Amino acid sequence: MKRRLKKKGKHEKPWLKPTRKRKRKNKVRSSTALEEHPSGEGVVAEELHDGFKEYTEVPLDSLDLGLSNPPKDLSDLEPMDSDGAQELPLCSCRMETPKSREILTLANKKCMATESSDGELSCCSNTVNKQEMMRPSNNVQLLVLCEDHRARMVKHQCCPGCGYFCTAGTFMECQPDSNISHRFHKECASMINSLSFCPHCGEEASKAKEVTIAKADTTSTVPNSPRLAEVSLADGTVDTTTESPQMKLSCEDKSDSAASRSSESCDFSTPSMYSKGTPFLSPSGLPQSPAKETLESIIIALDAEKPKKLRFHPKQLYISAKQGELQKVLLMLVEGIDPNFKLDSQSKRTPLHVAAEAGHKEVCHMLIQAGANLDMCDEDQRTPLMDAAENNHLDTVKYLLKAGAIASHKDAEGSTCLHLAAKKGHYDVVKYLLSTELIDINCQDDGGWTPMIWATEYKHIDQVQLLLSSGADINIRDKEENICLHWAAFSGCVDIAEILLNAKCDLHAVNIHGDSPLHIAARENRRDCVVLFLSKGAEVSLKNKEGESPIECSSMNSDVWHTLQASKKLKEVDPDVSSTSDKVINRDIARGYERIPIPCVNGVDNEPCPDNYKYVPENCVTSPMNIDRNITHLQYCVCKDNCSSTNCMCGQLSLRCWYSQDGRLLPEFCKMEPPLIFECNHACSCWRSCKNRVVQNGLRVRLQLFRSKKMGWAVRTLQDIAQGTFVCEYVGEIISDSEADVREDDSYLFDLDNKVGDVYCIDARFYGNISRFINHMCDPNLFPVRVFMSHQDLRFPRIAFFSTRHIAAGEEIGFDYGDRFWEVKSRYFSCQCGAPKCRHSEVAIAARHSEAESLDNLENGAPDTSSSSAAPSSPC
Repeated sequence: MKRRLKKKGKHEKPWLKPTRKRKRKNKVRSSTALEEHPSGEGVVAEELHDGFKEYTEVPLDSLDLGLSNPPKDLSDLEPMDSDGAQELPLCSCRMETPKSREILTLANKKCMATESSDGELSCCSNTVNKQEMMRPSNNVQLLVLCEDHRARMVKHQCCPGCGYFCTAGTFMECQPDSNISHRFHKECASMINSLSFCPHCGEEASKAKEVTIAKADTTSTVPNSPRLAEVSLADGTVDTTTESPQMKLSCEDKSDSAASRSSESCDFSTPSMYSKGTPFLSPSGLPQSPAKETLESIIIALDAEKPKKLRFHPKQLYISAKQGELQKVLLMLVEGIDPNFKLDSQSKRTPLHVAAEAGHKEVCHMLIQAGANLDMCDEDQRTPLMDAAENNHLDTVKYLLKAGAIASHKDAEGSTCLHLAAKKGHYDVVKYLLSTELIDINCQDDGGWTPMIWATEYKHIDQVQLLLSSGADINIRDKEENICLHWAAFSGCVDIAEILLNAKCDLHAVNIHGDSPLHIAARENRRDCVVLFLSKGAEVSLKNKEGESPIECSSMNSDVWHTLQASKKLKEVDPDVSSTSDKVINRDIARGYERIPIPCVNGVDNEPCPDNYKYVPENCVTSPMNIDRNITHLQYCVCKDNCSSTNCMCGQLSLRCWYSQDGRLLPEFCKMEPPLIFECNHACSCWRSCKNRVVQNGLRVRLQLFRSKKMGWAVRTLQDIAQGTFVCEYVGEIISDSEADVREDDSYLFDLDNKVGDVYCIDARFYGNISRFINHMCDPNLFPVRVFMSHQDLRFPRIAFFSTRHIAAGEEIGFDYGDRFWEVKSRYFSCQCGAPKCRHSEVAIAARHSEAESLDNLENGAPDTSSSSAAPSSPC
């Protein structure tokens, strides 16, 4: 078919905007409205009354207009007049056409987009959600697209000339507005009369810029897009990708002129890079390593050869950081991509999160120098340090901590990085975190679980030994009051259970359901643990709150069931076997008022748990006490440094701060005449976790009330206690000295010994805590200290007990009641502490009485007959 254009006068502009409507006069459509062209496009035939000439409107791709392949000789084209010129197909990127069942069936409900990635084509296989069709121009077939490509189509990222999406490589970009950009291939620019135009908007192509889009631009969702070719920086372009995860770029191929330029712009000893909107970038914070040399060479190369302007999506920084593509990350940071960009589809994680998770320390270094927040949290409140610790990247953990990351941060479940590393069994990471002393080894998460509990449950024996040697408390209870031994029984690790028992873990501890470790082991069918617990004296007949014994918790006729039955029969035959073990008669005498439960056991007699008093965690009053609690009367500090300096006002009131960083009294603290200690109060400017707050944090040591053979009820520790550790506070009813004189039972009075005003004391007879059961010791392992916290009324100090020496787990604790106490009480009973130099034993009391009688006789003139060397008596 012969194709020709209607000749008319030349129009002012060779490009006609799609909004312009041109009127064609004297045109009448023929009866043949639509004929089928061999190419598949519709051909419209029309008749003109003037001259009866006929012309045909043909498809655009049949016209030699140079849209895809410009003609060799443009002079062959006849000039177009204003009315006869055909409207060139400006883009229809934002237009939709109704759905087509045939095309949808042909596409098999898959996206029909084709992506151009550095000259190579790849197809998208995403599922189609919306069935309306789109295309960038009339000379491209209608396409059914996925949501991602529909969005890119609207953003003018599909070339109208070829219909391929401009994904990666070098393209032309027209920007008619600051917020709009049109991408197209250079060869697809519209050519008219030797002039090229943007096929999207019709602007002259001379105004378009050539841009390079990185290969991993995540605005595309093509699953298997090809890799871009490697481009040398010496050519003024950018190496956008390589086959290896770590990009290496050498400066040896650079020209002498490039090297001279780079030597003027940066110091080769510590290469650095500046960029508009980005901070100082340097590898100086990294230790010597091949990776650091690689980073130095990249920075030198980039300073020497400035790459052409790139356009990156912030998502690209996320992906490159995750893959460890150091050079890409550096380029994007130089271009001003926000290092704190959060990817919503990935739980709002930042590039630093994924770099730390993958262990790319050098990438972390560049992100941090570019302004990445070290402690930025994702949706789960996880920090980059936590991701590095959980994935066993020790070098990255060390770097992040050195850079200033907060080690004690907790995620949404209350876990620290120590919890995560302990749970995964990363021994080296746990060891390093413990060595920093930045995290409380006994820190509990929202479930009450410590790193020791996590290591126990997941059977990490080496970690359990490491945590135990570092001072972990194995008797801390979780939210259901389980201790580590419960979890060892649950996991069935008999080796860990034996380690815990050797460390004085409480075999008789019961949880909130009344289950002992033996109950748990029986229920979980852990025979080895059952045998171990029975050999250590576990009570086989102990019942939980459901009234079940360990035998009833086990499966009938199982190995565990037979083992427990045999143990029960053995104890029935020989009752003395079970009499040697302590029986738990109260799992917590504090009724939950203390941070740590205090169990009561009795292995001596049938005496029940004492209940002739009211347990209170703090001092109380039963009569009006004018205690000065006015906050304006408090002296306070304004410290910002954890109260470690000598300028701390609270420390100056105490003569100095007597607490070490781990909350223990300093060795030089005077035990014979202890000074007053003023802890920081609620008027101070310091944090609640400053080191000058110890006693106010409450009971932290595992204690147990037990029945002794000589001294009735007594208190012992279930864990090792270091010297200078706060153990407990003497708590009771604050009364005046005159009130104390009229009370019948004065066995629980503790004199406050204040030097100002009236004299007061604490009586723990009717109201008290665990301290009311602590017995006297002539060689005490505790000593009292007067401490002020919520108020500074010198008449009412609080009495805190600190350890005088190291106290081993299982050892009874006691303090010296004082000579005044024994002056009265020695008439009724003697001391039973058993110390080698007991001052108040029966023998010592008898010796003192004999000596007192001798002195009385001498004063009365009677001869002293208490010794053989005494002078004979005179006659009457």
